[in-house]
Amino acid sequence: MSTVDEPIPAHAPPSRVRSFLFEQLDIRGVWVQLGSAWREMLAGRDYPEPALELLGQLAVVTTLITANLKQAGRLTFQLRGEGEVSLLVMDCDEQLRLRGMARTVAKLSAGSLPALLGEGALTLTLDTAEMRQPYQSHVPLQGETLAAVFEHYLEQSEQTPTRLWLAASHEMAAGLFLQALPGASARDPDGWNRLQILADTVRPDELLGLGAIKLIERLFPEEDVRIYDPRPVSYHCPYDPAKIYSMLRSVGQAECEAIIAEQGEIRVHDEICNHEYVLDAAAVTALFK
Repeated sequence: MSTVDEPIPAHAPPSRVRSFLFEQLDIRGVWVQLGSAWREMLAGRDYPEPALELLGQLAVVTTLITANLKQAGRLTFQLRGEGEVSLLVMDCDEQLRLRGMARTVAKLSAGSLPALLGEGALTLTLDTAEMRQPYQSHVPLQGETLAAVFEHYLEQSEQTPTRLWLAASHEMAAGLFLQALPGASARDPDGWNRLQILADTVRPDELLGLGAIKLIERLFPEEDVRIYDPRPVSYHCPYDPAKIYSMLRSVGQAECEAIIAEQGEIRVHDEICNHEYVLDAAAVTALFK
């Protein structure tokens, strides 16, 4: 257990997740703050503000759920819709390495989550070493905010009351998660309701700017809270030419050579990592040797 908050440098805020437990209430929590990892994910992208906020909130939720998986694995969330924001993707592995992207029109209207995505669905994909094939779950989007969507999803999947508070800006993305454990109402019938009322007072600037211990002290000054050591979170989306070469081989030599003849080169954009791969005629010839 750590007893002090790490400093948050203004120029390069760290990315980390901390779990905590209300020991007298059987209620657990998670705090996530993404600084450098979030900035790296946004580098070279120019998302409209509403899409940026949704993607940052999704990054926080994906991080905290992955950090609390019972089995180590890779977790991917996709939100697909028919609105101005057509796709949000966030992926996180057991080392808390994040990558993600949004697909959106250039100019967005401000509005609720249903207004931005339209009719949509949430897809979860979980891949662990113990599974023969990844597990997938598809659920409709229920809620006016991303926090409400995941509150509903987690309550349905884990059968226990859950609350989320999320915030995101160009500089930071952050969130607070509370969940009642089985038997919490027996320990303190008013505990869950009391913590929700206290947490509802949190402001976006506090989520984004305060460290875990200061935030918990500010929100729950009278509660007995055990705060666990932080885990680092990073952005991880390296160049992967082998993936592109495999895809082009599946397209076939004739098709690739036809593109070279017409355009002089083949350009492949990796949308999730925002990498560009360019192959000339010599590279294509070598690819199929």
